[in-house]
Amino acid sequence: MEIPSGVYDVLADERTVITDDRVQIPFELDRPQYEQVNKVLKEIGGRWDGRTKVRAHVFPFPVKEFMRACLATREFPSRFEQGWYPTPQYVVDEMLAHAGVREGMSVLEPSAGTGSIVGPAAECGGIVDCVEIDERRVRVLREQGAARRVVHADFLDLDPLDCPNGYRRVLMNPPFSAAVQHVKHAMGFLHDDGVLVSVMPESVMWHSDRATVEFRELITLAEGTFAPLPDESFTPSGTSVRTVLLVVDSEPGGPLPTHGWHQRQPRQLDLFASA
Repeated sequence: MEIPSGVYDVLADERTVITDDRVQIPFELDRPQYEQVNKVLKEIGGRWDGRTKVRAHVFPFPVKEFMRACLATREFPSRFEQGWYPTPQYVVDEMLAHAGVREGMSVLEPSAGTGSIVGPAAECGGIVDCVEIDERRVRVLREQGAARRVVHADFLDLDPLDCPNGYRRVLMNPPFSAAVQHVKHAMGFLHDDGVLVSVMPESVMWHSDRATVEFRELITLAEGTFAPLPDESFTPSGTSVRTVLLVVDSEPGGPLPTHGWHQRQPRQLDLFASA
């Protein structure tokens, strides 16, 4: 959700103190402005603590980096919606530990947000391309300068065959409400000898709809793993959704519909048509 301009002005004011688990505004606001600010901070997850020694909105998670990302895009993920949740540093570290990004390795991050993964992956030596649907976040990514290329698009609208080569690593934190769809689509951009690491909601482990069941079967065939993340992993991003980390390797001729698999399909169809 967009941060109203009046609220943004207050939160971005150099006098506002954002540190640890609290946001403190040590200057006077008129009543309508205070109510707007209070509403936004409550929707993010904060609560007003009026005790003399506190007098701040207190959050159940470290809020500084999260608020920095929100202010960069002038938007925030309301606790009432399944939207954009920046990837916390702990989760990024876990992803990179599994991915093994090395110098010169091509990396794709779909739904890149404001660069929580892009920056650290580039610091590991990865040559990172990223995709982001939101124009404000695209602007932040381009200003950050860590990615080789920033594509402003809905990732699901991109055709893997428009990509000349598969990526050695795909790192992603997809929208939780469509995680299976996004991850399956991302496989089409993965090199035949690559690794995909994705945050996913824990529900992927037990949802019984056909798409999720077939997805789990595919991951099992590919000998991938779902590793539970600590329950509060995404609390710093304003949500208590439980998450897992999917890690799956591709291999030539394997079961994953990788970039190479997509490239081979037209030839296979041509052969079938001529038979």
